[in-house]
Amino acid sequence: MINDELIQEIGEASLPEAIRIVSGLFPDSTVFSSSLGQEDQVLTDVIFRNDMPVRVFTLDTGRLFGEAYELYDRIVARYKKPVQVFFPDAADVEQFVTEKGMNSFYESVENRKGCCYIRKVKPLNRALEGAKVWITGLRADQSANRENMPLIEWSEEKQLYKFNPLINWSLDDVLDYLKEFNVPYNPLHDKGFISIGCAPCTRAIEPGEDARAGRWWWESSQKECGLHSSVVKVAS
Repeated sequence: MINDELIQEIGEASLPEAIRIVSGLFPDSTVFSSSLGQEDQVLTDVIFRNDMPVRVFTLDTGRLFGEAYELYDRIVARYKKPVQVFFPDAADVEQFVTEKGMNSFYESVENRKGCCYIRKVKPLNRALEGAKVWITGLRADQSANRENMPLIEWSEEKQLYKFNPLINWSLDDVLDYLKEFNVPYNPLHDKGFISIGCAPCTRAIEPGEDARAGRWWWESSQKECGLHSSVVKVAS
């Protein structure tokens, strides 16, 4: 249903209109996954202020910063609309922690990815059940892994379209939007936390560091948790 001509039209549209076009194609099966980061706050504001037919959800890993939970409450209070929360399976977490340890993700990339799989990937898969379009807040300049991501992709694995409406936005574009519309955001962003994940796995970055340098800083991996690493192809 989404072809190259439509992708070009979506790419030339304003952000609200682009989301309106895509969600209009799949009004009952378009979802947006928010990590409660700055980019996602932009999209939450666009979706909620314009009453778009998009289901908004977030993942609570159980290891988030307190500021993230406070922001969640501010979002619900501001927009008076639900943000669905998905949690990891308790039995999975219990088994992993019992066998590996509470903070075993510091010990190896394998352990860290195992923790991410239980706390993020599996809940995401549940959240995406029945969806035809998955909207994300990814930007190309966030990391080398994302710089070649297209506006719209088809995921063979998940059998849905993945729509990245901010893929060509800069961080300044995001900050300008938040300021213009007085959008609530996590105060940790003002303290050098550009990319915010679980509290044990996130630190503030130093001047000149990559935006995702504060994520899993003890690793030399590609700094991804598995949510956006699936092989996809450009929709056609």
